[in-house]
Amino acid sequence: MTASFDGRTALITGAGSGMGRAIALRLASQGASVLGLDIDEGRLAETKALTTGRVSVRQADVSDPAACAEAVAACVAEFGRLDVLGNVAGIYLAAHTTQTSVEQYRRVMGVNLDGAFFLAQAAIPHLLETGGSIINIASNSGLQGVPYSAAYSMSKGGIIQLTRSLAVEFLKTPLRVNAIAPAGTRTNIATGATFPPDMDHDLTRRMAGMRGLAEPEDIAALFAFLASDEARAITGAVYTIDNGLTVS
Repeated sequence: MTASFDGRTALITGAGSGMGRAIALRLASQGASVLGLDIDEGRLAETKALTTGRVSVRQADVSDPAACAEAVAACVAEFGRLDVLGNVAGIYLAAHTTQTSVEQYRRVMGVNLDGAFFLAQAAIPHLLETGGSIINIASNSGLQGVPYSAAYSMSKGGIIQLTRSLAVEFLKTPLRVNAIAPAGTRTNIATGATFPPDMDHDLTRRMAGMRGLAEPEDIAALFAFLASDEARAITGAVYTIDNGLTVS
């Protein structure tokens, strides 16, 4: 049975493409009202055009704490409640650690980690009212050592610890907090990634999974389950979707 999200509202970041788009469309198809955030207005318009469900979109840079607070307020003002926060927005950086600039480092941490923290901070009072949930998109890079990805791996490791810390902090409430840690997935981030031209292929070869890339819809399916009442006993969990990469 497919869970129904009728009468519920979700705020999904990174909704302009990839996992964020797939998640927004999946929840809308199951009856949710969705506010999709992204920094790219054109891609947001494409997402909205792909569904007949109740989807609104809003341009926002999630690295800006004020923009995070404003987005949550806008979501509640439009739909009257908030049941699901999906921290999906992310950027990837592959570079030698010694050649990573301060600006590059700050941008990765701002989008991948700061945004999730400040959106959660703004959303939690509303989620406590509805008995809702937060689902953060981490990465297997937050679980394994990945060459040329120190800043990115740090940000995703931080997402995992944010998930666990919030789950414990609100353990005595109905709020649930979980994370999904995908490996290679067919998104703009994966297909458009560039690497140092002098990288050591012996170090990176082991990160190529034997079973290929996951699809954004694979992540969306698990997200929908975790956001549903069927997952009412699950909080503080980190689920890998990686075609066996983490254990191989």
